[in-house]
Amino acid sequence: MSISVHSRAETLIEALPYIQKFRGKLFVIKYGGSAMEDDAVIDRLLRDIVFLEAVGINPIVIHGGGKAISQRMRDAGQKPRFVNGLRVTDAEAIAIVESVLDGVINPDIAARIVKFGGRAEGIHGKSVLVGKKLPLQSEGSEKVDLGFVGEVISVRTAPIEAMVHREVVPVISPLARDDAGVVYNINADIAAAGVAGRLRAAKMIYVSDVPGLMRDPDDRESLIPSITLAQIEKLIADGVITGGMIPKVESAARALRQGVEKVHFIDGRTPHALLVEIFSNKGIGTEITA
Repeated sequence: MSISVHSRAETLIEALPYIQKFRGKLFVIKYGGSAMEDDAVIDRLLRDIVFLEAVGINPIVIHGGGKAISQRMRDAGQKPRFVNGLRVTDAEAIAIVESVLDGVINPDIAARIVKFGGRAEGIHGKSVLVGKKLPLQSEGSEKVDLGFVGEVISVRTAPIEAMVHREVVPVISPLARDDAGVVYNINADIAAAGVAGRLRAAKMIYVSDVPGLMRDPDDRESLIPSITLAQIEKLIADGVITGGMIPKVESAARALRQGVEKVHFIDGRTPHALLVEIFSNKGIGTEITA
């Protein structure tokens, strides 16, 4: 079905106040999940990021790569294991993580943005993210050492801000290094929150393979369009938010407390979800405010 000229114009007019409001603002976009597996879906999202850049918004991309890492681990004879949504990462696994994130995914995303007429450069996360090892994690009655898995304690913002100043999209891998030079695998949600909070981004946007926060994960109609930090804490306590969503919402909460204005969760498989969420009155995912 064709769209009328009038409807096309109305869509542009609806977007105008948002373009004006966000021009010159920083958006940190965390990109992961199965939305990274289909070339057509990847290209569509990265074109949307080029659109943001073209209208004067400053996107910063932090990518995951979990499924590609898991496959590479299986190829190497390792069995991926997760505790509280975090990958157990031994010495062999951290080498695989670095190879996949910095050697394959990071340059590919930057190259695709350039292919679509944008400007982008990859940043190895360990050059800008300062981390430390996570403490033992509880899994039932067991305490688990996750190995080379860390959290972000500081961000060297100068290289990121220099790229933004040059109107180049920074594409950052979720790896950190401590003061002793040890490299840690960082959950990409946590890495994105660390960057967004340190830079006080206007928005942090999680692009993954879920529509947003839902009261029932099996019912898309249970999507929560807007929620506050206090309400999120209750959903975790009530067991509505569980598993791998917990690191996402906890990192979102941390970013909001550090000064990020708003956090969004969207499904990257939905055509142009990023643009609809940002530039339309209704939106498409879940927004979280302080």
